[in-house]
Amino acid sequence: MSEPTTERPLSGAAAPPPSRGFGGLGEMRHLGLLVALALLVVVGLVTRPENFATTSNLVSILSLAATIGVITVGATFVIIGGGIDLSVGAVMALASVWATTLATQSYGPVVMAICAILVGTGAGLVNGLLIAYGRLVPFIATLAMLVAARGLAQRMSDRKTQLIQADNAAIVDLSTTRVLGIPLLVYIFALVVVLGWIVLNRTTFGRRTYAVGGNPEAARLAGIDVRRHTMLLYALSGLCCGIAAILIMARTTTGSSTHGDLYELDAIAAVIIGGTLLTGGRGTIVGSILGLLIFTLITNLFILNGLNTSDQLIAKGLIIVVAVLLQRRNLKERAP
Repeated sequence: MSEPTTERPLSGAAAPPPSRGFGGLGEMRHLGLLVALALLVVVGLVTRPENFATTSNLVSILSLAATIGVITVGATFVIIGGGIDLSVGAVMALASVWATTLATQSYGPVVMAICAILVGTGAGLVNGLLIAYGRLVPFIATLAMLVAARGLAQRMSDRKTQLIQADNAAIVDLSTTRVLGIPLLVYIFALVVVLGWIVLNRTTFGRRTYAVGGNPEAARLAGIDVRRHTMLLYALSGLCCGIAAILIMARTTTGSSTHGDLYELDAIAAVIIGGTLLTGGRGTIVGSILGLLIFTLITNLFILNGLNTSDQLIAKGLIIVVAVLLQRRNLKERAP
């Protein structure tokens, strides 16, 4: 049976949340995230006031959040749409390696940036095609891409770190050039967040994303091409990975197959902590960014206090479990 071509008003579970406003900033879960952020700041001021409350540390926090944050925006769309993307860190690494090969660098920084974006978008598009039209489970398809992208990055770089040449310093300038004391890459991150919020809350694409994640069958009956929209969601995630690759190249002045290790953990965790349902259909960009800032502050506090990295991972794992349990509890309470 062919799918309807005329989109009809959405109903039932397919409809987007009735009140999104300014990304739901006033919702209780966001207020809870703001309280958690405030508590973490207090911990930093109490334990390491001489290091935490400094301009350099603030810039460090924002710079770290910028790279993962761009990926988190893409992950928010995918998860609201009912999917999951485990390949984001590996795709970012592949894009950074491809953009820093000698052949690519010979064309200058603009081509390097375009290359990173195209590679990331292309990998995301492959994920989308396999999931939407190949009927693969998102977990399996993106897990395969994680392995393949990381392997291709290692093959292309021969497991070596590729330095950005002096002629292409414009890429590095994104990290070193500051406006009002803040690196340009943080402004790029902010721009991606604003555009992501607009697309999710003020466009047909965003409404369809909520609909597809909430109830794919109802969305199909309403005239939405669910398969094409799913494909576009993963392409969007790949686009964000390509942009993130540019930012990490600027921060580290390199392209490497090791870039983005466990970034998928941080991105997905930030989205979940921000209130986005793993089953899809509900979530906000603002919540995801607040969740990201919480994770970034935790990482920063562990570093400043000289705590073990393994303990940091354990803490993050516990936070994810608690966030999912709270989601399930809220869903049960709202159920009739």
